Amino acid sequence: MGTTYSITDKFGKELAALLADKIKPVFPEFSSDAFITDVKTSVNGKSYTQRVEVIADKLRDYLPELYIEAVNVLLRILGPPNPNETGMFTHYYWVLPIGKFVEKYGIDDFQASMGAIAEITKRNTGEYSIRPYIRKYPDASLAMIREWAQSTDFHLRRLASEGLRPKLPWAPKLDTFIQNPDPVFSILELLKEDEVKFVKKSVANHLTDWLKVNRDPAVALLTDWSTSDNPHTRWIVKHATRKINIQT
Repeated sequence: MGTTYSITDKFGKELAALLADKIKPVFPEFSSDAFITDVKTSVNGKSYTQRVEVIADKLRDYLPELYIEAVNVLLRILGPPNPNETGMFTHYYWVLPIGKFVEKYGIDDFQASMGAIAEITKRNTGEYSIRPYIRKYPDASLAMIREWAQSTDFHLRRLASEGLRPKLPWAPKLDTFIQNPDPVFSILELLKEDEVKFVKKSVANHLTDWLKVNRDPAVALLTDWSTSDNPHTRWIVKHATRKINIQT
C-alpha cells in the first residue's frame, strides 16, 4: 500500500522549496536553505490553515523589510494568469501563502495591496486576503470591487462576489454590511447575468449566505431576479435557493 498524502502535507518543506526556487532568481539575496529549514521546523504539528500562515510569516522574515519591496518580489513570481475556472487547490495552491502575506502585512498600503490581491486572484484566490481591507476601508474597497465586477477578467468578477460574502467558508464572518446590504447587492446586480459558471456559482452561494444572515432583503432581491428572462440570472436564483424556500 502507498502512503497517504494530504493537502496539508504540501504546505511544508515541499512548498518552501518551490517558493524558494521561484524567489531566488528575482531576489538573489533570498536565503533559500535557511527559509526551507525554518518552514520545515515551524510547520510541525500544524493544520493546513496554520501552515499557510506560518509560511507567510517566514516570507515576511526573509524578504525585504519594506512591505512594498517584499510584495513586489512576490508578484514577480506569480507567472501567467490561470486561464481555467479552477479553485485554490488546483495547480496554483502555492500562491495561498502569498495571499496570506498580503492579508497580514499589507493593511497600511491599500493601493499596493489591492493591486496585489487582484493579481493573486487571477492565479488562486483573493477572497480571504481582501476581507481585512473591506473592514478597514469599506468605501474605497467597494469602489474598487465595483470596477472588478465590470472587468473582462472572470477571476476579478468572481472576486467581486466571493470577497464580499458574509459567511465565506474558513473565514471570520464579514458583518460590515449585514444591516445594510444595499452596497453589496448593487455589485451583485452587475454580475447577475454573467455567463461564466465560476462567477455565477459565487453569486448564488453569496446570496445563500444572505438568506442566513439577513433574510428579508435577500428574499426581495431573489424574488425580483426570479422574474428575469435571462437564463444566467435564473440559474443563479435556482442555485441560491436549492435548499431554501424563499416563499415562506
